[in-house]
Amino acid sequence: MTVFMKTSDEKAILFAVLSTLCWSTVAAAFKITLKAMEGDVLNMVFWASLISLAALFVAGLVCEKTIMFCRPGRSDLSRSALMGILNPGLYYAVLFRAYDLLPGHQAQPLNYTWPIALALLSVFFLGKPLPGRGYLAVGVSFAGVFVISTRGSLNAFAVTHPGGAALALSSSLIWATYWILSLRDPRPALRKLFWNFVFGVTYLFLFLAFTRQLRIPPPPAIAGTAWVGLFEMGLTFLFWMKALELTSHPVRIGNVVYLSPFISLIFLNRIVGEHIHTSAIIGLILIMIGIRIQSNMKLLS
Repeated sequence: MTVFMKTSDEKAILFAVLSTLCWSTVAAAFKITLKAMEGDVLNMVFWASLISLAALFVAGLVCEKTIMFCRPGRSDLSRSALMGILNPGLYYAVLFRAYDLLPGHQAQPLNYTWPIALALLSVFFLGKPLPGRGYLAVGVSFAGVFVISTRGSLNAFAVTHPGGAALALSSSLIWATYWILSLRDPRPALRKLFWNFVFGVTYLFLFLAFTRQLRIPPPPAIAGTAWVGLFEMGLTFLFWMKALELTSHPVRIGNVVYLSPFISLIFLNRIVGEHIHTSAIIGLILIMIGIRIQSNMKLLS
């Protein structure tokens, strides 16, 4: 009887692989959609966030009906009012602008330094001291940042696009801050994400309407905006939660995500047509090694 049924761990791996594949496509989707939107970052963030909010609403009805029918308390609304500024508002506005300024194969690895940023911010926000191995992780990852930002020009520190690199790194800091604040929020993940997006979408709409910048995406950008909203911001998060829920080996599931940035480079090369510099691959490997050291540090502590 069990021959025809997959185990929970096998299902978890399937959901993890699905999440990884979805996240691997979004860097290419960012570049294609931003081009179709003519660099209109805020409208892209707004419409993608609105689509994500709709997806979270449907998921809430299917998976957790109380997300819609249980009135949130004042403290919950206050949390979401703050969190909505960070995500989807500020985080994606900064991230999309970084992708607008940089090639995707540079912006994506720089944004992927957020686990290292999380370790550093935890020292200040959570009072967790950083062990010696943590400093090693930071050093290795930022060596990767250096290689990517300078395109391998190690003899002379000349960042190819300082503004874009600063925005990509800032997005990792914003996301790490959001993650830390989210850890202090006791609500179920789907519920708090939904209400964060309610506030974030409202902020974006009011700003765009007040400044008379609100516009419907042009036809070539609609599919890309929908893809970003569903598979970067919305449904993929639910796939990942399901993988973590089903697995008995969270570390094994977490390791699957390390494939995402490398697969993303393939999509950027094949779909967007970017030439992937060797320095980007070397830098990304260094960043992944640093993140791996940091994750092992958590396991051993």
